[in-house]
Amino acid sequence: MAHGALDNEIQFLPGVGPKRAKLLAEELQVATFGDLLRLYPFRYVDRSSVQNISDVVSDSAYVQILAKVVRVSLLGQHSQPLYVKEMTATIEGRDDGQIKFNTVKRLSAIVADASGEMEIVFFKGIKYMWNRLIPGANFIFFGKPTVFNGRVNMVHPEVDNLPQSGTLGTTGTLTGVYPGTEKLKNAGVTNKVMNRLMGLALERCLGDIRETLPDYILKEKGLVPLRFALRNIHFPSDATALAKATYRLKFEELFFLQLSLLKQKYVRSRSEVGLMMPKVGEAFNACYNALPFDLTGAQKRVIKEIRSDMMSGHQMNRLLQGDVGSGKTMVAVLSCLIAIGNGYQACIMAPTEVLAQQHYHNISKYLAPTGVSCALLTGSTKASERRTIHSSLQDGSLGIIVGTHALIEDTVIFKNLGLAVIDEQHRFGVEQRSRLWRKTASGIPPHVLVMTATPIPRTLAMTLYGDLDVSVIDEMPPGRKPIQTVLLAERDRGRLHNFMKKQIASGRQVFVVYPLIFESEKLDYQNLEKGYEDIVAAFPFPPYKVAIVHGQQANDVKNFNMDAFVAGRAHILVSTTVIEVGVDVPNASVMVIESAERFGLSQLHQLRGRVGRGSEKSYCVLMHGQKVSKESQKRLEMMVATENGFELAEEDMKMRGPGDLEGTQQSGLPISLNIASLAKDGRILTDARNYATHVLDADPVIEKPENKILAEELRKDKYQRQDFSKIS
Repeated sequence: MAHGALDNEIQFLPGVGPKRAKLLAEELQVATFGDLLRLYPFRYVDRSSVQNISDVVSDSAYVQILAKVVRVSLLGQHSQPLYVKEMTATIEGRDDGQIKFNTVKRLSAIVADASGEMEIVFFKGIKYMWNRLIPGANFIFFGKPTVFNGRVNMVHPEVDNLPQSGTLGTTGTLTGVYPGTEKLKNAGVTNKVMNRLMGLALERCLGDIRETLPDYILKEKGLVPLRFALRNIHFPSDATALAKATYRLKFEELFFLQLSLLKQKYVRSRSEVGLMMPKVGEAFNACYNALPFDLTGAQKRVIKEIRSDMMSGHQMNRLLQGDVGSGKTMVAVLSCLIAIGNGYQACIMAPTEVLAQQHYHNISKYLAPTGVSCALLTGSTKASERRTIHSSLQDGSLGIIVGTHALIEDTVIFKNLGLAVIDEQHRFGVEQRSRLWRKTASGIPPHVLVMTATPIPRTLAMTLYGDLDVSVIDEMPPGRKPIQTVLLAERDRGRLHNFMKKQIASGRQVFVVYPLIFESEKLDYQNLEKGYEDIVAAFPFPPYKVAIVHGQQANDVKNFNMDAFVAGRAHILVSTTVIEVGVDVPNASVMVIESAERFGLSQLHQLRGRVGRGSEKSYCVLMHGQKVSKESQKRLEMMVATENGFELAEEDMKMRGPGDLEGTQQSGLPISLNIASLAKDGRILTDARNYATHVLDADPVIEKPENKILAEELRKDKYQRQDFSKIS
């Protein structure tokens, strides 16, 4: 869109003014006329047809009736009638001037057409409606029918006077419903007002709207012009025009999103020299041949993809997704050994000390037959060990270093870093990762492998990590037993405790996790502490030992308690979600999640993946509170129904929208989407991505004359994200 009227401040649109403008900016991020036009309806209601009252049923969507007001009553406490006016125009009680509206609880109007009667109810704006709804007058009532005491009624419908010409067509057919908030409604910005403002903004801006896509794209993709799309998304002339407008705007949004990401990737892959690693090397073969199990087909496929990247002469930037327990660590080790076989060093960076220790412990076992040296560097590594590690990294005698963000301190210098593996990458700030990336001696960046156990739906991965190549491990190693998931309520707590005691008696351990949604929530901490006290009371010492871990503890206390559980000295670990990522306790066979309805699906799935690590049958118990919303109930039932993390992630995104997915809040979408939805528009996204690739194949840096419009659009602020793709 070009400028002119589009850049005018929203307060100068008739009907807005400074007060409403401030609200529109705060509530809907609308500051200019242009912003308003990019606020799209999220659904439409059909205003073209009038129904008979007798045909209205309670599960209809929105309905429109044309009816005469028969009787209007003002009701007080316990529905007692205070004032009534009827067709005879008599008023029971006193005259209007003496009505005490502060004692009135609701207004009830009986309206009728030739087919029957219906009640219309108002709890707000009572005085206004009492004066407006005169018995004998006809109005158009538009709203959502509900049932009260076995009868259909409408609460707070829109009330319109009959059109002057007497025909209904003049109210327009499809009317947009816009996002709104309580604050806006209270300030009088109802949907009706939004429609009026939209009409005014369109009138003033239509001449200034410039096309954002070149002619050849409109033709090749069969897209309607932008002016047509904006007019018909707000005021559709019919359903076909609305469909064309919607498609055009969704395609454009997703196309520019993909074009901006892929352009960075293109520029990088053409210019970024990568370290050449043509060999597999002896260490790789020694480790591979000594494995006590076969790799899964998926692991082999992913290692091949990584190998071809490392041999390509370009820097590898690959995201490796795999469900909890799918064998990502093994892939990481073998990838590190390829780097070592070519004379380079490798590092593996984990988000927490517990996870780094665990990686180090597992990796050391795999490296035993190879003779490759490996060390662990975290915040609690002793100074003397640190000095040894620093010097052996610098002289090249240390092959693989595992650590937390202690690895990115300036004192850590590699002789020849060739591969950086980053686990659970969304836990690291972008700056932290770029410091790691700058640690190569040759000035050529290391290959980067990013791993995550948070299953990200394909459409979201294509968008969040559109500039990375994505590999997926989509099968589990053989022999992993399925985890039985059950749903229990508070009344089942006695049964749960008996079950836990049986498991402990047979030598198993139990996790009990409490939701701690914000580190500062007092209420959550009270729940955690009360929960801990209840568990200690139900499982007294001796014989039981209960440990507790949460974010407010000092690191040494936390590590002491965690170690006690990992080493088997404690039977039960009560904790917040600090254990969500990666803690490996093969002997723990029960995961109890308290107030499970407060977690998202991805998080529940991550927590469940903490058990089932050993050879024993494992259980995940979802405890839920008294009041569970329909959506939460559906989430919990999905957890019981499937163990497939990708299925759950797709479902989670459909239910909650992409912004809430565990881990994606931090990275955020590269641009905000106004109309397209990653959950619902996967097909358009794939098409837009393929088409963006096609455009870049012909014009890699978008400089040809026919793409001048695209280049201008991509220069806008919203596409100027810093290019950290090299290191993410």
